[in-house]
Amino acid sequence: MGQKIEELARFVAETRLENVPEAVRRHAKLVLLDTLGVILAGSVRPEVRQLRERLSATAGSGATVLADGWPAHDPRTAALLNGIAGRAIELCEGMRLASGQAAMQILPGVLAVGEHAAATGREMLAALVLGYDVAARLGAAFTPRPFAHQNGQAMLLAAAAAGARVRGFDARGVSRAMRVATTQLLTPSYTNTVAGATTLNVAGGMSGFVGALAPDLVLAGFEAQEDAVEEALGRMVGEGFRTEGLVDELGNRWEITRNYFRLYACCNPIHPALDCLQEALAELRPRPEEIERIEFTTYRFASVMRNPDPPNYFASKYSLPHAAAVMVVKGGAGHGDIDDAALADPAVAALRHRVTMAEDPAMSALVPRLKPARVTVRLKDGRECIRARDSHRGDFNDPFPESALRDKFRELAGHVLAPAAALRVEQAVDRCEELGSVRELVALMRGG
Repeated sequence: MGQKIEELARFVAETRLENVPEAVRRHAKLVLLDTLGVILAGSVRPEVRQLRERLSATAGSGATVLADGWPAHDPRTAALLNGIAGRAIELCEGMRLASGQAAMQILPGVLAVGEHAAATGREMLAALVLGYDVAARLGAAFTPRPFAHQNGQAMLLAAAAAGARVRGFDARGVSRAMRVATTQLLTPSYTNTVAGATTLNVAGGMSGFVGALAPDLVLAGFEAQEDAVEEALGRMVGEGFRTEGLVDELGNRWEITRNYFRLYACCNPIHPALDCLQEALAELRPRPEEIERIEFTTYRFASVMRNPDPPNYFASKYSLPHAAAVMVVKGGAGHGDIDDAALADPAVAALRHRVTMAEDPAMSALVPRLKPARVTVRLKDGRECIRARDSHRGDFNDPFPESALRDKFRELAGHVLAPAAALRVEQAVDRCEELGSVRELVALMRGG
């Protein structure tokens, strides 16, 4: 195994929570809280509910699915179902400087393994923080193949490392879990998004599954080649892997603090454009029928999310014309706005076709350091408003207030938990270092 991969594995195995600065731990708790809320809200999606019911017919035990009824499953299946649920509503946080939603692919495995093993709240939080570092560093080091979505790639290996940490593996064991996990790496296509292919969310859930499976494979005696990580990311699912910078500032720069959160219930690359639109609408205050055109200019990756007629709920999350029309008609683009009903709303459908998008190569050249966008809103009476941003709200350069994230958790958790139960879970996350077992946190949710 390469020296830098080995150093990364040692960092995961040997770093104690007390070595993590208080500010980082506080931020990680917000990531934990946010991710729990998204899983709970996603658990009520029809395809997620039906999959849960089908798998429950052959359920094992040992870990809890975070959903109404709180079914018990083996840790691998529980992690899979919780990960799929969390991916289903396109509201999870993500890495700002590498592609992917790290917490949603790491936490389900950590929770399931931690519940089964009665790991402490301290170990749960440490595994999330350290696994996130692995995800961001591996994600920045490898070059994905064109059209490959990062569900089930670098973050799957991070989930395996985090699962091994919860099981108490030493550095060699963590590295072996990551190397064994390379045989489970996936290659889902980005075109699943605009096609409305919810199978993409299964790829995200598989990271949690492997986070629970890989440690057991190691304990069973499975081996992997020494350069498995480098080969898998550099030649198999990716087109290159650079070790330069992989462990720079390890233990001083905490990747979980360089994430973004989202309040818009749609794909992150179109958030800067929606921020611009929100500002323009606040100035013009138009009725939907008064709008002549909405013209967006943004960077390349965001500019392709332009289908004015998304085929289903999932695809609507990847359509800027749809999200923009929803914002105009319903006044926002949150979870309660970009819903199934919005697809059939005639006012939304009419306005989608008055939205245009274009790439600005100069904007594309600024990515990933910046993710710029510009909008021009033209009204039929001749008035117009132009707004531009360098990046979206909610990233580490322009963070949301903590109160907004807590409000988001309460809204999303409310799909499964009563308000009093959601508050108890929120308070438990705030003091998770004091939890004697992950089971205490799960029990609070079960009681809701």
